Amino acid sequence: MTTVKNIYDYINSIAPFSAQEDYDNSGFLCGDFRHEVKTAVLSLDATKEAVEFAKGAGADLLLTHHPILFRGVKHIYKNSALYSLIESNIAHISAHTSFDKAQGGINDNLASILGLENVAHIGETGIVTGTLKEPMSIDDFAVLVGEMLDSHGLRYTDTEKEIKRVALGGGACEEYIGIAMENADCFVTGDLKYHDMLDAQQAGFAVISAGHFETENAPFLMLMNRLEKIFPDVQFIAAPVNNPILEI
Repeated sequence: MTTVKNIYDYINSIAPFSAQEDYDNSGFLCGDFRHEVKTAVLSLDATKEAVEFAKGAGADLLLTHHPILFRGVKHIYKNSALYSLIESNIAHISAHTSFDKAQGGINDNLASILGLENVAHIGETGIVTGTLKEPMSIDDFAVLVGEMLDSHGLRYTDTEKEIKRVALGGGACEEYIGIAMENADCFVTGDLKYHDMLDAQQAGFAVISAGHFETENAPFLMLMNRLEKIFPDVQFIAAPVNNPILEI
């Protein structure tokens, strides 16, 4: 029998919750540690849609990247996702910044999706670098990133330099642009502000802002393959949730 605690302990072994950032709230967030898990649903976010899917699937656990609780809660309303989890006796575990940094975590998985080789972590940042099989122009590389991540509105800065070595940081990693510039020809991340991109462009450095959801969703769901091998008695299901932020 697999319990919530068993799955928590395994995730903690590959992406220690103690390594999360100070602002984060990864870990066990609601439910019963002792509860048996027969079905677990994975989703990037603990949205109402993801919770409703978990309820419909008869799930015992909702495992997400982003935690449903970031800061103190003063009220829990009946129509909220958290209320539905508790009411339905569905436990919730989040593996957020701890999984970003981990070996085989978000950024390693993102590198795998983009086909990078010679992948290495940059210190304790969680940011990784890797090399393309063949050098590419920034235009061609931006197209490749958009196709592989199914991104419909990525933004990037131009450069005349060929792209060979790439730095990756899924989600919001704008604070690592400087480190990326020292270690790569291009930085791919999720969310970048205009002025951050402008500064990079003025320095002749290529950055690609490919979308928060796009740079983390598929890399997080790759965790399912590892969980299925460790817990063959549990059915793991990916919630069929698309990016809730629409673009035209």
